[in-house]
Amino acid sequence: MSRTWNFAAGPAAMPEEVLRQAQAELLEWRDARASVMEISHRSKAFMALAAEIESDLRGLAAIPAHYKVLFLQGGATLQFALLAMNLAAPGQHADYVLSGHWGEKAAREAAPYVEVRIAADARASQYRALPPRADWLLDSGAAYVHYTPNETIHGLEFADIPEVGSVPLVADFSSSILSAPLDVTRFGMIYAGAQKNIGPSGLTLLIIREDLLTRATRPMAGIFRYAEHAAHESMLNTPNTFGWYLAGLTLQWIARCGGLAAMAVRNRRKADTLYAAIDGSGGYYRNPVDASARSRMNIPFFLHDARLDSVFLRESEQAGLLALKGHRALGGMRASLYNAMPQEGVEALVAFMQDFNKRHG
Repeated sequence: MSRTWNFAAGPAAMPEEVLRQAQAELLEWRDARASVMEISHRSKAFMALAAEIESDLRGLAAIPAHYKVLFLQGGATLQFALLAMNLAAPGQHADYVLSGHWGEKAAREAAPYVEVRIAADARASQYRALPPRADWLLDSGAAYVHYTPNETIHGLEFADIPEVGSVPLVADFSSSILSAPLDVTRFGMIYAGAQKNIGPSGLTLLIIREDLLTRATRPMAGIFRYAEHAAHESMLNTPNTFGWYLAGLTLQWIARCGGLAAMAVRNRRKADTLYAAIDGSGGYYRNPVDASARSRMNIPFFLHDARLDSVFLRESEQAGLLALKGHRALGGMRASLYNAMPQEGVEALVAFMQDFNKRHG
């Protein structure tokens, strides 16, 4: 058996360097004489590691001191509900921008805890274009504005950060976090599941401005309250220690690669390579997303004849190209090009696509 090019949308490929380091340290981590996942999360060794990881993240992403960094569980989906519970008081409303499946789900899961106002909606385009900024209906009295910078399923991405005035901007960065430099100060809160660009599934990153932790909201158990997690340095309950450790190794790998600016160049090149192959195929392959809204991270594409889909998937897997099946909501194909996917993997996919066209065209 040999490793292949993994285009999975998440859990996704991780840098091979990270996996090899984890493999080497699996039985004995540093001086612990045990695996990192076997030692207490409250031990001096692990607490020092947690502080080191947070410091690395703050340096890499330029996170200001007045933002808290939390390493939680439950994925981004749990945050859909928790952010409404923590950022809005009973009777308040929040503005939601719908640009795809995950924006829709975020609004739906928040609805029991906040009055959801749809401030912008791209459903009329079947999520092939972003909602025009001029049509957004934002309310200065909203508790927050929520949007999804990159839609993993539909393959749309915002090229810039929307201006929403003084209302806190909240963003689900699950599929584009750490893929390029980001001005954290433009946001009230950022959250992201780790399983695409940070590490394995089971860990969730949350970056929140400190003043939002003091908002008066509603009675709730401490385990649901962000302020409690912040007060206990993400150790209110037993955390995902192994996921936290792997995230730390991934942060170090990004730094060795040149940081977020280098990731941005690398990711832009990969996406441009694949889009050029799709657009240059003479219609054999197509991507339906408006060119100005195309994602760098998740690229759905369709063959000219859907009857060839199963053949494409079978032959691509035989060629060492994994997880190219599109999401069930859309069908077709999808290639996820997160940080860990190298340029060589994209070029291997393009070469296969061109060969498939010749053989089945």
